[in-house]
Amino acid sequence: MSRKSPKASSENARRTMRANKRKDTSIELAIRRRLHASGLRYRVDHPADASDRRRRADIVFTRARIAIFIDGCFWHGCSEHYVEPRANSEYWRPKIARNRERDLDSTRRLQEAGWKVMRFWEHEDPDLVAAEISTAVRSRDEKKSPSV
Repeated sequence: MSRKSPKASSENARRTMRANKRKDTSIELAIRRRLHASGLRYRVDHPADASDRRRRADIVFTRARIAIFIDGCFWHGCSEHYVEPRANSEYWRPKIARNRERDLDSTRRLQEAGWKVMRFWEHEDPDLVAAEISTAVRSRDEKKSPSV
């Protein structure tokens, strides 16, 4: 089976797909603004796994070894919001399945390498997501810092 993208089913579908961004989505920016405002510094669109630099986390705290993924409901098959397209479903069904398999593999690889992996959906509240990330980062930093 070819992994080449199919021809768009309509001009509107083509415009919609071209408008999708790989990084700096509105939810990522909202979460990053909140993290930065709370004093945290991080890397963006960064390969957490040195063995496969093409797999990139959306937000990475290198010192705390925390990789954050903000998964899009369509691209990663959210059980609440994913609706399989009627057009080109023979392409999209295996495409989304491969994305989900890669997500699980990436999480497993990072965890085996000692990373904490946090995954969130694009529909989640940015305030709650940022608070959860902040708590995790500060907790891991405290464990690494020697007490005085």
